[in-house]
Amino acid sequence: MVRDMTHGSPLKLIVGFWFPVLLGNLFQQVYNLVDSVIVGRFVGVDAFAGVSATGSLNFLIIGFLLGMCSGCAIPVAQAFGENDPHKMRKYFANAIYLCGGIAVVMSVVTALLTRPILRWIGTPEDILDEAYSYIVYIFGGMSAIMVYNLASGVLRAVGNTRTPLYFLMLSCAVNVVLDLLFVVVLGMGVTGAAVATVAAQLLSGALCMGLIFKKYDVLRIRGAEWQPDLACIRRLSGMGMPMGMQFSITAIGSLILQTAVNGLGSGAVAAIGAGSKVYTLFCCPFDAMGATIATWCGQNLGARRIDRVRVGVRESLLAMTAYAVAALFAVRMFGEPLIRLFIAGAEAGIIADAVKYLNLVVCFFVPLLLIFVLRNGLQGLGYSRIAMFAGLFELIGRTFVAFALVKPYGFDGAILANPAAWIMADVLLIPVWLHVIRQLERGGATAALAARD
Repeated sequence: MVRDMTHGSPLKLIVGFWFPVLLGNLFQQVYNLVDSVIVGRFVGVDAFAGVSATGSLNFLIIGFLLGMCSGCAIPVAQAFGENDPHKMRKYFANAIYLCGGIAVVMSVVTALLTRPILRWIGTPEDILDEAYSYIVYIFGGMSAIMVYNLASGVLRAVGNTRTPLYFLMLSCAVNVVLDLLFVVVLGMGVTGAAVATVAAQLLSGALCMGLIFKKYDVLRIRGAEWQPDLACIRRLSGMGMPMGMQFSITAIGSLILQTAVNGLGSGAVAAIGAGSKVYTLFCCPFDAMGATIATWCGQNLGARRIDRVRVGVRESLLAMTAYAVAALFAVRMFGEPLIRLFIAGAEAGIIADAVKYLNLVVCFFVPLLLIFVLRNGLQGLGYSRIAMFAGLFELIGRTFVAFALVKPYGFDGAILANPAAWIMADVLLIPVWLHVIRQLERGGATAALAARD
């Protein structure tokens, strides 16, 4: 099923697209959550801290690949809005070459550099081996991660959010079974958790890609459409590379902060790791709305409906603000029990620090939701290079905290990093978004399409 988002009620279309994406994001989180819960409960707090210590490095490397896949889906969405199936399929074929090649190269490079990087960021010695054993297998499975995210991104570009969700639900169930088998039964520790995650991602990606070629005629690549096209690759790189760099720039800030937190000891690493797991779960609606708005803006740009862009973004911001307020109360009520799922056997001080971290960041959900909506909206319109600078502003915010606040204030300074980063990004995104929309409306649809990166 494909969905044309260029006609009809904006709010109804956005919610109809957003909800399956939200469910998909929640199930996506199950991968990491199940790994963390099983590792924390059946292997130990040190093993959990080891997995948590890889979060920023994971985001740096895998985030770049995910950004590439998301960026490559935007030209497909724009071609769908222009009603040009041939162009859609050519973009899809060349995206497979581009993202696949990048995934293979990155897997080889990271296999050689992972342990030195973990040492460079100051990973505590008592959790270094656990951290390495987990993340090196995740990096080795980058091709599997690429297959699912590119296939699901292309399906979402044409308005189909349900198919990726169904396959992701299946692979999540497989991941749980494999986690229990590898970690609990076979005693493979954090390595088993990583292998289970990669295997489940490969299953969902293979099924999703297979269905595209079997059932979706509009996306089934034909004959000469498989030929590499330098113009398409340049266009895909122009969209994907800035989006990948945006993730990586943001991750560099997180990595710098992680280095500072590592200096506070494995207890602080575990506390922020547990708090981050819970807050990431509550952020899934924002992430889903970001993916929705990217497709919304891409299709409506292709259809020359700039007026619908403004309306859709405004209504999505209002809806997400209401959710942010509800999330604040939910975290106050259920935050500590959720944190105990990950580190039930930890000292009381570690749990208290995790709760403190979680309660603070949720107060800044409105600045965070602005990032997701406005940044993805700019990317959907083709302004991926501008959106990339939001990541640079986040880097500045996190780096300031790491160097200026962590050493004198310890854990209390570290927990200010995310709020500082989100506010810094909004300082750029809000005026840029308003300027771009005004320019596109004044210039008309033809100028809007010409403004694409």
